[in-house]
Amino acid sequence: MSRLYSLAIAAFIISILVYGAIEWHNGEQPDTQTTELQSSPDFIAEQLTTNIYDQTGKLSHEISATRMEHYADLTLTHFEFPKYTLYPKNNSLPWQVSASEGTLNHNNRVILQNRVKLVATDKDSLIQEIQGKYLELDLNTNILSSNQTILIQGKDFTMYGSGLIVDLNTTQMTLTEHVQTIYKKTSS
Repeated sequence: MSRLYSLAIAAFIISILVYGAIEWHNGEQPDTQTTELQSSPDFIAEQLTTNIYDQTGKLSHEISATRMEHYADLTLTHFEFPKYTLYPKNNSLPWQVSASEGTLNHNNRVILQNRVKLVATDKDSLIQEIQGKYLELDLNTNILSSNQTILIQGKDFTMYGSGLIVDLNTTQMTLTEHVQTIYKKTSS
């Protein structure tokens, strides 16, 4: 039994040595699967301001950002501190949406992240401001959506919820999950 025990230990030690040698050999070769392709921007703009017009020549939206990086091979543009001014199709007053960072892809969808804020420029609007961590904006339709937690501030209320769809052209808003609304009494 001790002879069988000694053979088992020897086989175990040899297999550990072979495994170690194989791992050491593989460790010297670059792993092509984990090599990440780093893409550099085609151009960079600082303190960018751009006006975009629709087919009829009407101002559709304005974009400003502290920094913009455009990647043609990835068909996307990355913004630092973007601010969009959106002009609804019904000629009502514009809305402004800002964030810490944003990404515009090839089909005119903008993903805004971190400190996202949508503000009404109309002082008489029922909804004055919407805040969250994440918001998607379709520049073709002026529809904003989010599946994250949202804070909505209005003239006399503050509403908390999650999941949001806002059509700026019709000013219709859908809140998927309502958590709480706090009403403020106005002094008359």
